[in-house]
Parts: sequence; structure tokens; C-alpha cells
Amino acid sequence: MSLSTYLHFNGNCREAFEFYRAAFGGEFLVLQTFGDGPADMQIPDDERNNIMHVSLPVGTSVLMGSDVPTTFGEPAPDRSNVSISYAADSREETDALFAKLSDGGIVTMQLQDMFWGAYFGACIDRFGINWMFNCEEPEG
Repeated sequence: MSLSTYLHFNGNCREAFEFYRAAFGGEFLVLQTFGDGPADMQIPDDERNNIMHVSLPVGTSVLMGSDVPTTFGEPAPDRSNVSISYAADSREETDALFAKLSDGGIVTMQLQDMFWGAYFGACIDRFGINWMFNCEEPEG
């Protein structure tokens, strides 16, 4: 059994996932546009290059996403009620990923030692996605 995170975007999924691939490394397992879909899909011509599905392995998980075509209804909702939590193996990894993902975004809590014994911080990336970082590695 596994649990993966799926993110929806309003036309900038490719840009967001290139950003995530630069931060986490690795290669996409799948990258399909709406133009790759069946000919009878009712997608406006100017949205055919938007992402229908993308998957990026991150550790033992997979981060997935797509754009929401205008023909599918309302735009993707505000994601302020969801956060992706990343558990790094070291403080160095935590610092590096936090710097990459917060670049151009908003730091909502600086990385710091917390009362529960972890090194923790949070940010909103430049695409509006909430990230939490929790490292259980002791300082030192």
C-alpha cells in the first residue's frame, strides 16, 4: 500500500514540476500533455500543451499533478488547507530542500529545533503549495 500526493494547477503544472524536479532530483516517471490524449477530448487548442499527468518519485513516494482544463469546470481551488510534509534524513538535507522550495515563496516558520525534539520549519512555495519539513536527526 502507498499514499501519494496529487496537486492540481491552473496552467502552470509543468513549471511547478520542473521546480520540484530541480529541488528533489530524479526524473519524471510520466509526463503527458492533454495533446497526448484521445482526439475526442474537448480541450481548447491553447491548453493542449498543459499537463494531463506528471509523476515524480520523491524517496519512496510519488508526487503527482496535472493542470485543470477550463472545460472541466472551476479552476483548481486554493490549496491553503493542505500541506505536504517532508521528513528529511539530515539537517543538511532539510536546509537544502527548504532553501530550494521557499525560494520565491513565503517562509511561514523558519527552520528551528522544536519542543518535540525535531528540526522543523514550513513554507509556501511560489506556486502556493504548503510544505512542512520535519527532521528527527539530533543536532550535532
